Amino acid sequence: MSFATTDFPSRLRQGQARLLAGFCVAMLLAACGGGGGGSSAPAASGQLTLTGCVIAANATACQATIGWTASQATSPRVVLGPTTLATSASGTLQAAVGGERITVTLFDGPVRLDERTVVGTCVAASWWNGAQCAPFAVRTTERAATAFVEGASPVTLEVVVYRPFAPGPHPVVLFHHGSTGNGDDPSLFRITFESRAVARHFTARGWMVVFPQRRGRGASDGTYDEGFEPDRSRYSCLQGPALAGVARALEDADAALAHVSGMAGVDATRILSGGQSRGGILAIAHAGLRRQSFVGAINFVGGWIGEGCADAVPVNRSTFVRGAPFPAETLWQYGLNDPFYSVAHSRANFDAFAAAGGKGRFAVHDRGGTLNGHFLLDDPALWESEMDAYLARLANP
Repeated sequence: MSFATTDFPSRLRQGQARLLAGFCVAMLLAACGGGGGGSSAPAASGQLTLTGCVIAANATACQATIGWTASQATSPRVVLGPTTLATSASGTLQAAVGGERITVTLFDGPVRLDERTVVGTCVAASWWNGAQCAPFAVRTTERAATAFVEGASPVTLEVVVYRPFAPGPHPVVLFHHGSTGNGDDPSLFRITFESRAVARHFTARGWMVVFPQRRGRGASDGTYDEGFEPDRSRYSCLQGPALAGVARALEDADAALAHVSGMAGVDATRILSGGQSRGGILAIAHAGLRRQSFVGAINFVGGWIGEGCADAVPVNRSTFVRGAPFPAETLWQYGLNDPFYSVAHSRANFDAFAAAGGKGRFAVHDRGGTLNGHFLLDDPALWESEMDAYLARLANP
């Protein structure tokens, strides 16, 4: 078999032409977004922004704010629980929410772009009973006079008071606040501490509850100075500054005790010392120093400096031991999975307190899962029965 020598170059030129034509078509399709090998349209995305609200006493709901933005969505939809609120790509609206968390979802067709929860918060001195925010006490704020002077001005302390509806005189819980984590965020210093769980538990049982704010905390006057680094960047881990902070806090506790003892409607013979975290260790130490003033002392997850500090053992242990002279029983309640104070550390503090003559009961609770045990106070279902049993023992020693 033979072929002409001119056939090969001719066929080569024809193949090159076909390849070039195919290349041009592919480029044209790519430029127009066509063809199986081209890039697909960007995926839809979106974000919700939710702002809760405050439910008035005896009300069933409040108006939460729901904002959203969806990008590249062809069928956007905002859903509150089972109800579709909007079908636009972006916007802001208000929707009624109660005291139980409800889910807000941003969809594009069947695709979930974002999902968050929103809840209404009952106004102070009320609680969500499943249908409305039911008042449980009368809440007021007062100013406690002190002997302190800063910058030639007298210092007063903010005091938040929850009174039962029934007429007095009432026994009183003097409940002290804790620290602000690591002490490295000054914006937290001015947040007024109060525990609705504590207030509701005790007022339901006829007790008045008082939350004093120490110097420089909440709306109290003065400088917050309970053991900082020299540059005030955070709390100090050293014994010297930490124990000086304890001494300063005990001065504030004395001022709060004097104020409470003189309040109208108070049974000054039945005052309970209490607190959380730094307030918990403060409550035990204060009861030991002013043992004639208190009928009992309750400590929730107490300690002064975190266990990660090199001086945590001498600081916390010596401060708790100051409470050992208190003659009545004390109640210590701690939670598992506490990043500041492990159960082992806290149990050793209790053992030192008991060895020094202190009386008390040490209880441990599990919030479950990975929940932070340091916020045990927020789960009254875990500690209420223990607290009621303690109050019964105080009433019938």
